[in-house]
Amino acid sequence: MSDTLSAVILGLVEGITEFLPISSTGHMIVIGDLLGFTSGFSKLFEVVIQLGAILAVCWLYRVKLWRTLIGLAQPGDARLFARNVMIAFLPAVVIGLIAHDFIKRVLFSPTIVGWAFILGGIAILAAERWRPEAHCASTERMPVSTAVKIGLFQCLAMIPGTSRSGATIVGALLLGVTREAATEFSFFLAIPTMAGATVLDVWKARHDLAGAGWGLIAIGFVVAFISALLVVRGLVSFVSRRGFAPFAWYRIAAGALILYLVR
Repeated sequence: MSDTLSAVILGLVEGITEFLPISSTGHMIVIGDLLGFTSGFSKLFEVVIQLGAILAVCWLYRVKLWRTLIGLAQPGDARLFARNVMIAFLPAVVIGLIAHDFIKRVLFSPTIVGWAFILGGIAILAAERWRPEAHCASTERMPVSTAVKIGLFQCLAMIPGTSRSGATIVGALLLGVTREAATEFSFFLAIPTMAGATVLDVWKARHDLAGAGWGLIAIGFVVAFISALLVVRGLVSFVSRRGFAPFAWYRIAAGALILYLVR
């Protein structure tokens, strides 16, 4: 398969899976392995095209992000919203800086991804079944303690296959946040989290930048942006009607298939 086609496929995978609770990292590891797209350049490629998915969220929520930015100068919902996002972001900063190299070196394997898929699926089903009655329907009015705990849940996603959005959404549901608010908060929390992780990974791979295939990266970036745009646009309405169980069953089935293929 040509590198161009691989870049298109991986861009689609990144954009479709990044904001669904099914683990974009896990899919990128497995699909990249199947495509033979596993060189040192592939790691840089995967990191940079994440920015395409982030940009999709920024574009769709540009009005709210702009209102938040200009509202920071005075007390109110904008400041509370920004406070909650940054507080939830901090645990990932601390643990990510400490454990980044270990995670990349030891945990990035299809076997770990397979088990994480299955366990994450079970966790989502459990959260849907036994979550408490929702009492928080606003990302602005979310208590500080809830934001901190969601941030700690997000750190579980450092295990490939766990899913950043899945961990934050499950955590939010268990803490009494509505499905819609949990999903939207996951989108906004992704912006600083993924941007920070991308900057760190690019810095560590800075010596490879000169020889990078920027044409392939551009293709993957654009495809990831467009596909994420379509997914994010419909996800909130989907989960408000169907919940997260369909994603849980998909995770369990995909995890079992991965473990079968790599046994």
